[in-house]
Amino acid sequence: MKSLVVEDEFTSRLILQKIFGEHGEVHLASNGKEAVEAVHLSHKNGVPYDLIALDIMMPEMNGTEALKKIRGIEEIFKLAPGEGAKIIMTTSLSDGKNIMASFKDQCDGYLVKPIEKSNLIKYLKEFQLI
Repeated sequence: MKSLVVEDEFTSRLILQKIFGEHGEVHLASNGKEAVEAVHLSHKNGVPYDLIALDIMMPEMNGTEALKKIRGIEEIFKLAPGEGAKIIMTTSLSDGKNIMASFKDQCDGYLVKPIEKSNLIKYLKEFQLI
């Protein structure tokens, strides 16, 4: 499993890196702009991400905008909906508006911080990544 952790907060980034690192290669980005660049490069090189953990509130480009751009990149590379990376929003925002907007923008999962390892593992199993 090749994963990308997109998180501006250092501790959260380390926690997710450790969990995903138990199951494969992990790359890190500290904002949405870096994430979009990493996703584009991974597709260009023919080795796209299987999983992306994406925070919403970040500098330079927030997670909501990054999610839309990532799905746009997948379209450019001719991936049908559901064929791209599994994207889990990992955020402190627990209101229905943000949750519904994220799923409308094609995220595959939504976890509210603090993230529990067991909930992440459930998603990985559901997505058949482990």
